[in-house]
Amino acid sequence: MHRSSVLICGAGIAGPTLAYWLARYGFHPTVVERAEDLRSSGNPVDVRGEAAQIASRMGIMPGLREAATFATGFAFVTDSGRPIGPLRLGRPRSDEVEVPRNDLAAIISDAARDDTEFLFGDSITALRQDAGGVEVTFRRTAPRRFDLIVGADGLHSSVRALVFGPEEEFVHHLGLYIATLPLDRPAADPTTVLMYNAPGRSLTVHPVRGEAGVGFIFRRPAIPDLGHRDTEAHKRVVLDAYADDSWHPPDIPDLLDRLRAVQDLYFDSISRVRLPVWSRGRVALLGDAASCVSLFGDGSSLAMIGAATFAESLAATPNDHAAAFRAYETRHRKASGPRQRGFALAAALLVPATRTGITARNLIAGMLPRVDG
Repeated sequence: MHRSSVLICGAGIAGPTLAYWLARYGFHPTVVERAEDLRSSGNPVDVRGEAAQIASRMGIMPGLREAATFATGFAFVTDSGRPIGPLRLGRPRSDEVEVPRNDLAAIISDAARDDTEFLFGDSITALRQDAGGVEVTFRRTAPRRFDLIVGADGLHSSVRALVFGPEEEFVHHLGLYIATLPLDRPAADPTTVLMYNAPGRSLTVHPVRGEAGVGFIFRRPAIPDLGHRDTEAHKRVVLDAYADDSWHPPDIPDLLDRLRAVQDLYFDSISRVRLPVWSRGRVALLGDAASCVSLFGDGSSLAMIGAATFAESLAATPNDHAAAFRAYETRHRKASGPRQRGFALAAALLVPATRTGITARNLIAGMLPRVDG
C-alpha cells in the first residue's frame, strides 16, 4: 500500500494530535487551518487520565508541566465577598496538568510539525469523493487529492457542513454561552480560581500562569443569526448579559472595559453535537465536530483520546478505511457519551439558574475538602 495521504481540517487539539500519530503509523498527514497562525485564545484545560498517558508517549509532558497554570484550588465567592474554599481541584496524579488551551495546542503542533504539512490561513471550500480518493478545493491553495479527509474543525465544522449537511441539523444550543479573554495583569489570588455567581450568570477569574484570565458563562436562549466570527456582536451579547446594576462583583466595571477593548476574545454557544454516524465515505469527523459538551475542562483530554483512537483504528486496518472509521466511532462514543450526559450537573454547579440554586450549591461546597485540609 502507498503511504496514504490524510487531510485534517483544524489545528486545535484533536487535529495536530491525530497528525502526530498518523505520521508514526506511516501515513502522510496535512493539516489545514483557517486562522493565519495558532490561536491564542481559550481557557485553561486539563490533560488527565488516558490523555496524560498519550501526552507522555508523545514526549510532551515536560513541556506541559512547564506551561502548567499556577492554580491549586477553586473557590466560590459569596455576595458578601467571602470565599468558600479554596477547594481541591481534584488532580491527584503528578502527571496530570492544567494548561492554557493555546499552549496545549502549540505544544502538540510543535511535536507534529516535523512530519506534518501545515496550511495556515486556508480552508476547504469543496469536497468531491470517488472510489479512490477525495478531490479538495481550497480557498487559497491549488486543488489537491487526498486518500482520506478528517474534520477536526470544531463545533462549527465546515467539513461537517460540506459532507453531512447544515449545522442546525446537528448542533443544539443548550441554553448557555461562554466567553473568555486575557486580563493582561496578575490575579489578586495567584493560586486560586475564583468564581462569582448571580442567577444565570458566572464570572471566573483564573490565575493562569501569572497573567490572569476571565471567563463569562451565562444562560441565554439561542440568538438567531449570530455569526460565530462576529467579534463585535459577541461583545455586545456579553455586555448585555453583565450590565445589570444589581450585580457588581469586584472588578466588573474594569472587566467590562477590558471586554470592550479586547481583540483576543473567545466566544461561543455551549451546544451538543449529535450525528447518527461520524463518517461518510472517505470523510470522518473528530473532536467537537463529531461530539462535544464539556464544562469541566476535560474536552481537550477527550479530543486527544479520540485522535489517538482514530489513528490506532486506521493503523489496524490501513487498507479498509470504512472498518477503521467504524472501530474508532464504536470505541470513542463510549468515552464521549458520559461527558454529554453530565452537562446538566455541570451547568447546575457552575451557573445556577436561581438564587436558591446558588445558596444550595454553596452549602454543598462548604462541606468539601479544602486545599489545606
